[in-house]
Amino acid sequence: MLTYIVRRVLYAIPILIGVNLLTFILFFVVNTPDDMARLHLGGKRVSPEMVAQWKAERGYDKPMVYNAQAAGINKLTDTIFYVNSVRLFAFQFGSSDDGRDIVQDIGQRMWPSLAIAVPAFVFGLMVNISFALLLAFFRATYVDTLGTVLCVVMMSVSGLFYIIAGQYMLSKLLRLVPISGYDTGWEAIKFILLPVAIGVVSGIGSGVRWYRTLFLEEMNKDYVRTARAKGLSEYLVLFRHILKNGMIPILTGAVVVIPLLFMGALITESFFGIPGLGSYTIDAINSQDFAIVRAMVFLGSLMYILGLILTDISYTLVDPRIRLQ
Repeated sequence: MLTYIVRRVLYAIPILIGVNLLTFILFFVVNTPDDMARLHLGGKRVSPEMVAQWKAERGYDKPMVYNAQAAGINKLTDTIFYVNSVRLFAFQFGSSDDGRDIVQDIGQRMWPSLAIAVPAFVFGLMVNISFALLLAFFRATYVDTLGTVLCVVMMSVSGLFYIIAGQYMLSKLLRLVPISGYDTGWEAIKFILLPVAIGVVSGIGSGVRWYRTLFLEEMNKDYVRTARAKGLSEYLVLFRHILKNGMIPILTGAVVVIPLLFMGALITESFFGIPGLGSYTIDAINSQDFAIVRAMVFLGSLMYILGLILTDISYTLVDPRIRLQ
């Protein structure tokens, strides 16, 4: 197991380096520091002096990858590539364009993101699997047909509709929860109830349909027919055999998402005014804060790779037939 984990981590390093290099090319080669300065300062009515000052304040006036005027190791470290790309691997994200420490911002904003993402993920998974098992149990009946049609309808509705409808009905009309905002401590519960509920409801359509397909596929396999031939009830077959074996593909979609919960939900946090990492990224894009965007792209790719590694490891916990060499 340890050898497999080390090997997967070593495989992930070139991928992370490739993502980092691609991000650097997009930010500093395709979109040069001069272009970034003009975009940030307001377009055409920008003097060369203003561009030079903006670049100097953010360290973008340095050479790209090699500083011939520096001495010793500074020839490589006193460059845009080292400061804005290599340092990311040490989680030295630097400062935003307005001077805030990015690491400190991430440390503060990750908790509101987790407060919404983790409950929505856990309850959503439980609800989706429960309804999928119900439809599979009543397969080829009116319950299954109506449930499948309802899932298709819910999949066809935009996530923005659930947000707007939830805010209008539960916040504006019924006044059960605040329409937006956030607070610390136990007071935060009333602000996260609606985002969590919308996160669960908006994912029911696609989640239930996918899990239902997995369970129905398991029902047609030989081991299920053998269990039925031995006299086991449909209830025991469903929960003792089908659910257990169906958890393997479910883990593929579930475990890989767990690290990404840290990143927050972009649209949800923006609509509900949640000061999480999702709204943090959206605000950085709107304000053209390239330092924050680069840091969040790097962090997102790292979390996704970690999720893939955790997915492979979790296979052995569900199916002992799988052995990691």
